[in-house]
Amino acid sequence: MIRWLLVIFVALIFISWFTPLLGKLGFGKLPGDVRFKLFGREWFLPFTTTIVLSALASVISKIL
Repeated sequence: MIRWLLVIFVALIFISWFTPLLGKLGFGKLPGDVRFKLFGREWFLPFTTTIVLSALASVISKIL
């Protein structure tokens, strides 16, 4: 259990580091990524970006 918490924590750190870089590459602006304002706050749901990055991670894991 502790191992999985550590893995999730490290993954979240990497995601937060690479988010600006991915934004510059166009991720987060793909068709299917939803942005909307609700209750005075902006919400972002990156459906397409999640699928693309998951497929990319799957291909990399199959190669290695």
